[in-house]
Amino acid sequence: MSQDLNIKQSANDWWSKVKAGQVGALPALLGLFVLCIVFGIQSSVFLTPGNLANLLTQAAAVIVIAMGLVFVLLLGEIDLSAGYAAGVCGALLVIMITEMDYPWYLAFPISVLAGVLLGAVIGYLVAQLKIPSFVVTLATFLAFQGLLLLLVGEGGTIRIEDPVILAVENKNLSVSYSWIFFLLTAGAYLLSGLLKFRKRKKAGLVDNLFKLWVIKTFVWIAIGTLATWALTVERSNNPDLVSLRGIPYVVPVILVLLVGATFVLSRTSFGLHIYAVGGNAEAARRAGINVKMVRITAFMICTAFAAVAGMIFVSRANSISPTTGGSSTLLYAVGAAVIGGTSLFGGKGKVSDAILGGLVVAVIDNGMALLGYPAGIKFMVTGAVLLISATIDAVSRRGASTT
Repeated sequence: MSQDLNIKQSANDWWSKVKAGQVGALPALLGLFVLCIVFGIQSSVFLTPGNLANLLTQAAAVIVIAMGLVFVLLLGEIDLSAGYAAGVCGALLVIMITEMDYPWYLAFPISVLAGVLLGAVIGYLVAQLKIPSFVVTLATFLAFQGLLLLLVGEGGTIRIEDPVILAVENKNLSVSYSWIFFLLTAGAYLLSGLLKFRKRKKAGLVDNLFKLWVIKTFVWIAIGTLATWALTVERSNNPDLVSLRGIPYVVPVILVLLVGATFVLSRTSFGLHIYAVGGNAEAARRAGINVKMVRITAFMICTAFAAVAGMIFVSRANSISPTTGGSSTLLYAVGAAVIGGTSLFGGKGKVSDAILGGLVVAVIDNGMALLGYPAGIKFMVTGAVLLISATIDAVSRRGASTT
């Protein structure tokens, strides 16, 4: 009976936080669940292992850009040039490998460094000269688009044949390594949660949410087990010629970025400073935080993630073109971060929000394509989902301030 009361108390505490405006990623999770059910019923292909792997590789680049954008959005800023920054860094990567004969392990870090420098320029203009980030990144959006055209050439493409770069989006872990990767990931997630609650208990803090965390962890591990099983079954239509089994290489890449970015935001003073500046920049300045440096660094991190996304774009297309990172890429990336639960007003959000939001965007795009809807309908539905997410964000913030 006491255990039931504890679970009930945990549920009440959680619901109190939701009513106070701390909805977090709950709307994105519910939306993702509903979309998967709807598309799964209407399309016999949607829930197949092959389409699951396609969803992960299709969403990867947008998710990585969105993860970088979270750092900027937490400050209440925006970076409209992140898409074309990915294209420029991807073009530098391809040129260094194909035309300058650089090995990938030198070309890739240099392309990321180029992204960091681009972000430093944007951050300096925003933080030091106090030009609104919307104006600065709109200008750099056009500048990076022009730079990409100069690097690649109008209407042209540059192919890449480096096996390591191509493997990121086109190869998979073996079945045994896929299960090892899942077990290590699940174990690390479980251990980090237990250590967190243990530290809080030692500090004398009462955690009524522990029971709910156990239930949530069980659900996530069950979903991960099911997804790993689906990805390790044969997905090829002709397995005698080509076998497709295992977790795509891009999944561990995203996980490494997620762990690193989450550590920075939650376990370092810089991460705390980002939340402080995003919540109230003037109060942060009076507390001794170097607000200008925090802003500059956030833009540098954003374009560094864009550079990694540029490599993923190159791997998926096997080439670079003047349209890489353009079209709706930036809109999808911003939408992914906001749909996942990151606030446009700053001060609220997590890097994991970008992954959830990116999956929602990818599911809409993929599911409606399977059902034969035209591109116009897909854009309208994605826009509606983004508007709903922004509305929830605004309403939840109002509720939080009232509480």
